[in-house]
Amino acid sequence: MSGKTIKTIEVEGTTIEEAIRKALKTLHAHKEDVKIEVLKEEYKGLFGMKGATPARIKVSLKAKQ
Repeated sequence: MSGKTIKTIEVEGTTIEEAIRKALKTLHAHKEDVKIEVLKEEYKGLFGMKGATPARIKVSLKAKQ
């Protein structure tokens, strides 16, 4: 069962790091227990104006060995 995943979620955050923190909290997991795939990097609007978009990641919980 090496490399298989058992649960996957998609999470958004204002930064990739924030999205990772949210995902780890939701899955009750540590960073070494998951596979992280960046789907979309955050985009900050110019001078705080409209147009900012959040980061989006896919986090998969690795199967216990």
